[in-house]
Amino acid sequence: MEEVELCEREKENMMWVKDGSVDCKGIPASFAKTGGWKASLFIILLELTERMAYFVIISSLITYLTNELHQGVTSAAKSVNNWAGVSTVLPLVGGFLADSYIGTYWMVVASSCVYFLGLSLLTVTVSVSSLKPPPCPSKSSLYCGNASSVEVGLLFFSLYIVSIGAGGLKPSLGSYGPDQFDRNNPKEKLQKHSFFNWVFFAFSIGILLATTVLVYVEENVSWGAGIGSATAAFGLAVVVFLCGTPFYRYKVIPSAHNGSPITRIVQVFVAAGRNRNLELPDAALLHQGDSKMDGAQLEHTQSFRWLDKAAVQRLAGNSNTNPEETGIEPKPSPWNLCTVTQVEEAKQILRILPIWFTCLTITLTLTLQTTFFIKQSSTMDRKMGSNFKLPQASVFSFSMITTMLFLPLYDRVIVPVARRITGNDRGITILQRIGVGLIFSILGMVVSALVEIKRLQTAKRNGLVEKPHETIPMTVFWLAPQYIMFGITDGFILAGLQEFFYSEVPDTMANLGIAIFLSVLGVGSFLCSILITVVEKISSQANSHDHGWFLNNLNKCHLDYFFWLLACLSTINFCTYVCFSQKYTYKKTIISQKQ
Repeated sequence: MEEVELCEREKENMMWVKDGSVDCKGIPASFAKTGGWKASLFIILLELTERMAYFVIISSLITYLTNELHQGVTSAAKSVNNWAGVSTVLPLVGGFLADSYIGTYWMVVASSCVYFLGLSLLTVTVSVSSLKPPPCPSKSSLYCGNASSVEVGLLFFSLYIVSIGAGGLKPSLGSYGPDQFDRNNPKEKLQKHSFFNWVFFAFSIGILLATTVLVYVEENVSWGAGIGSATAAFGLAVVVFLCGTPFYRYKVIPSAHNGSPITRIVQVFVAAGRNRNLELPDAALLHQGDSKMDGAQLEHTQSFRWLDKAAVQRLAGNSNTNPEETGIEPKPSPWNLCTVTQVEEAKQILRILPIWFTCLTITLTLTLQTTFFIKQSSTMDRKMGSNFKLPQASVFSFSMITTMLFLPLYDRVIVPVARRITGNDRGITILQRIGVGLIFSILGMVVSALVEIKRLQTAKRNGLVEKPHETIPMTVFWLAPQYIMFGITDGFILAGLQEFFYSEVPDTMANLGIAIFLSVLGVGSFLCSILITVVEKISSQANSHDHGWFLNNLNKCHLDYFFWLLACLSTINFCTYVCFSQKYTYKKTIISQKQ
């Protein structure tokens, strides 16, 4: 009986279907045997290997560009940020296609194949010596032959094939995991909240493996062996994911019954514009529509009241005529009349925009972990014992180890304690969680600036300012505090942002919600490149060329100034974020769920 009621509820919400059918025949038994953690483990494994493959590239890309292709530090940093930006903005396209036409499962399968193709091409590109310029004459040489346009072009061609695969894989995989949990089941609802923490724990494992084991293989065996290992692991995970197909729950494609989710949003703005001269009635008189077509209905809210005019029913006769005498216009066009739920979906998109904008600054600070922080480590003492030298990109593991330790503590200790205090299922609200992460990012930038001042002073004291290839007698573990700060930041912000955008967008836009989350990172990466360009130009004009903020010689740079600038920008942004988050209204269905 319980399973039948579950089936009927899900059929009414138009949420879960089996093999593309909305017929409940056969679903009760299969629904109980699918989804939950049993299905999510297959998905998490694929996410783990995808993160491992992505981070073995991005964590060592600046090293490859400067050491193998002989690019300058500033140029290489901008190239890394641009590639990362494209990789995290393309998911907006992939998320839209998955939500509207292809479906989440098939988007994961198709984009995984493209991703694997890109990784394979990249493995070949970095393995063939003829696709790289000759090595520098000596380690201390400042003049090395530049890579040809063909060599650079082939590298980035394979990288952007990976980006195209990521454009479909990241949003679909990111929403497919939480989709396996039923939000109307109290037990699965709590598991869904925990899922976001544990999936980021898995991310951390993948990233840790990438920035320790695989990066070591890159530096001590070959670049091809490191990236090739990640490629093989990802390919195996795709096969395992396909083996889990019988255990997944499948979501209906909304365009099959009520149009593309983007079209539904646009219809609200068009209808509101067409009905702009109509008077707003009481909220109870707005067009409610068919709950079976709209899925989970949303409660009416008082914000953006001008959009409510999209749900005002036009009268067949004069607008001042009694509707009982004239009747309502039969079967109005959705471009003239929308449901309250449809209007609320449009309002949700408008509500999340300020949060999206105020989270861009965090990416400016997070991108430093894979660019300037790694280049800092290249000038420092990385010896551990007498025979082992820590690879440059492995310093990123300080952040991942912190995140791995923090997330279980947060999920198993902090959340239960906070839940008893606040009564909130999540312990604290999602926006409060993100806000705490923003505070840690500010502290991380302050620590980064102080450590960089120490590094520059040590270089000057030892007469190494003009010797950029000499090792500064300062252990690389001085970078650990700033990485620890950003590891905690990742635990609060990244998991929080993914859950926020997944939960707060309309139900029919789950893939696009993950894409919006990723676009924060992508647009932020582009902004970081722009900021570097602007600062580089201004600082070089204000000072002599040898004393700009960004130079190939890190011992003469002023990265400390740049870090202080980001600390100030982050503080201003935090104040703006607090203002917007305090006014934010969470999405509420007719069966209200406390956020």
